[in-house]
Amino acid sequence: MKLFQQLLVASTAIGLFAPVVAQASETMNLEDMNSYVRKSSKSQRFDSKTFINEVSEELATLKGRVDGLEANQNNLEAGGFSDTTTLDGKAVFTIGSFDTDDSGTTDDDTDDLYGKIQGMYSYTMNLNTSFTGDDNLYVRIKTGNAAGGAVLKGEENTYVSAAKGSSDALKVDKIWYTTPVGESNTIWIGPKIENYYMHATTPSIYKPVLKAFTLGGNAAAYGASTSPGAGWAYKADNGFAVSSNFTTQSGQSTGLLTDEGKTSWATQVGFTQDNYSVSAILNQKYNGWADTSYFTSDDGGARPGDGSSTNIGLRAWWRPADTGTATPSISVGYDTSETDATGNSNTTAYFVGVNWQDIFSPDDRIGIAYGQPQTHEDDPVDPTLYEIYYEYKVNDSITVTPTIFGGTYNEASTDVEADMFGYLVNTTFKF
Repeated sequence: MKLFQQLLVASTAIGLFAPVVAQASETMNLEDMNSYVRKSSKSQRFDSKTFINEVSEELATLKGRVDGLEANQNNLEAGGFSDTTTLDGKAVFTIGSFDTDDSGTTDDDTDDLYGKIQGMYSYTMNLNTSFTGDDNLYVRIKTGNAAGGAVLKGEENTYVSAAKGSSDALKVDKIWYTTPVGESNTIWIGPKIENYYMHATTPSIYKPVLKAFTLGGNAAAYGASTSPGAGWAYKADNGFAVSSNFTTQSGQSTGLLTDEGKTSWATQVGFTQDNYSVSAILNQKYNGWADTSYFTSDDGGARPGDGSSTNIGLRAWWRPADTGTATPSISVGYDTSETDATGNSNTTAYFVGVNWQDIFSPDDRIGIAYGQPQTHEDDPVDPTLYEIYYEYKVNDSITVTPTIFGGTYNEASTDVEADMFGYLVNTTFKF
């Protein structure tokens, strides 16, 4: 009876595994198995050891096939998106308006937008992929429909940081690769990168609404352009850091670092501790590199057609040990620029920005910034710019930021001082 019971168990076990194997598209000849059992029962004498060995081999084979099928299924599921790639992003809805007393502009489309409420959006996806665990391939895909008015990049300096004017076209906005070299060095290289992504020291901790107030004043020293480039940074354990990098506009067609390509070469030195930081940057711009107009007057941003400029930026910031108090974080910046123009070649700019956090509710933020856009000393008007905002965090994914902004600038048509005032609300959805 003992041998019969063992045979009965073996037959039952094989019968249970047969449907699993058939469902997994594995072919098994059951007739041969039955024949094998009949022939063996007539011609061989089984003892308990022989039975255990034979059945163990069959079960091991079946288990291996099932495990293989499960592994293939898992590979198919994981292959849909690499487990070394992460995705995050945000969508920003902007509603706002601004007006000026400049009635002499020749841009009819801009005139039509003054004083009218505009609605726009931007949508950003950030992809980060690591191949070694320490390196990173970064790709930013972005689209938006911002144009004119509240995102005008001209003399009023009203470009909104969250805005993107790509006529709803989804484009690769940034792409580069970075990797550490040893314990203290990092290198970057990419076909679409800007200088300030490769700096070793954070120049400002003020969070802006207008792009003019990024980086402690987005003027001559830190003004950049998305271009092919490369860079290096060194960070010591004691807080000292130094970096050097370059970008060349249209470098894919004119060549990197050539006389035909407009090039920005920036070298920064800084020192950072938990509560403060100081830094200085020297940005040499060659072959007629024109400064961006985010934080500059029209005259202040002018550059000789094929000339060069030497731009120096000083930055510092301090923050209290605790948030939620009446003491804000403070960021300051000062730029000076010297060109090889024949006339007055020197321009200057300054910036002050303060932030309070956790004042009325957790994770909220108050921001106030004021500054002078980059301008010539002998310009007829000293331009100014300011913003005031309150950022309220609805939940972990949604923030709402009402903002007012304004200032003075040089009215192009009459060469006299003109005033500008605007307001907007940014609603940001992060995922």
